[in-house]
Amino acid sequence: MTTDNTGVLVCGGGPAGVMLGLLLARAGIEVTVLEKHGDFLRDFRGDTVHPATVRLMDELGLGEGFRALPQSRLGNLSLPAPDGSLVTLGDFEALPAPYNYIAMVPQWDLLSFLAKAAGQEPGFSLRMNTEATELVRDGEKIVGVRYRTSDGHEGEIHAELTVGCDGRHSTLRREAGLVPKEFRVPFDVWWFRLPRSIRDTEAPAGVTPVAQGAEAMISLARDDYYQVAYFTAKGSDARLRAEGIQRFRERIARLRPDFAGPVEHLADMDEVFVLDVRLNRLKRWYLDGLLLIGDAAHAMSPAGGVGINLAIQDAVATATILAGPLRRHAVTLADLAAVQRRRYRPTVIVQTGQRILQRVMFEKQFAGKRSGPPPFLLFLTRAFPKLRMIPARFVGFGPRPEHAPDFARRTA
Repeated sequence: MTTDNTGVLVCGGGPAGVMLGLLLARAGIEVTVLEKHGDFLRDFRGDTVHPATVRLMDELGLGEGFRALPQSRLGNLSLPAPDGSLVTLGDFEALPAPYNYIAMVPQWDLLSFLAKAAGQEPGFSLRMNTEATELVRDGEKIVGVRYRTSDGHEGEIHAELTVGCDGRHSTLRREAGLVPKEFRVPFDVWWFRLPRSIRDTEAPAGVTPVAQGAEAMISLARDDYYQVAYFTAKGSDARLRAEGIQRFRERIARLRPDFAGPVEHLADMDEVFVLDVRLNRLKRWYLDGLLLIGDAAHAMSPAGGVGINLAIQDAVATATILAGPLRRHAVTLADLAAVQRRRYRPTVIVQTGQRILQRVMFEKQFAGKRSGPPPFLLFLTRAFPKLRMIPARFVGFGPRPEHAPDFARRTA
């Protein structure tokens, strides 16, 4: 079995993992990122890059390259009203420019862009097709992981600090014996693809929400296909699958009549993938030698599309707080606790907002008691347009937005 060594080992090549690798490498720290897949091309990743992250790109000197990626801009947060119109709940365009929009960027493009930037730093290493399978301990201290590559090779990587960025089904979290507190979520999401004609006028990376009765759906326009999220009541997967593909096609066509033709390309229900939506968080994010951030520490609901950005904020705080101790080779439990202390309250605030949104909107939607936003919310947003800046600020920047540390800043 091969044994390698690195300064910091980051497990998981999602937004938090790649961003953390980039920042620590710019701090002059040797860092290795493990990603179990061979590329970043996953169909069902979130695409929302919020103003706080766009600003971070500028601070890192990556703004010009980021804006060159395929993307569209959302100037407001809109939801369908009972009459079929869209009601604006959050007005991003009212925020100070140039950070007055959400960038819809395919996540694989974003991750490839960040990985390329990180690869220019001498201390950065990215290992694709390499999955962390278990923790390596020296007494009570975590000193690295065992890994397996896609071709079956196994080995160990030892590190001064191991950071788990391996998602809501985190292997490292399970191995550490840390169990998150789960909060009720009223829905799951079915993901599927539909072909998109070059004649379609919807902008690539554009987002279209629709709702009717107890059903809701969001479609994201890609270059040559639609990525579609159909929201369904939690636990209804087996029942809906038993209805068969034709019944499902009818559901989609009723919500989006313009999809009546493309939906016929769905051959069977095996082409529809269910996402078991979770909302949870750990009470403690760390052990000696191990830190968990992003979805590994706090899985987010899709409500508001804030998961990517909250994970990136975690990465920035982690690098800012730990760069000094890592350079001195003197990371303590108190340092790891400082990261959690910095990011725990923002996590709680955002998750509380998601739980309220789920309760006032999704629960009644799936119970068939109301379609669209509640009447009082429609009245407020229409009668007092300036109130739309409040959810825009909350969603766009969050309760504690992070800035790039001085050591990581570059000019474009």
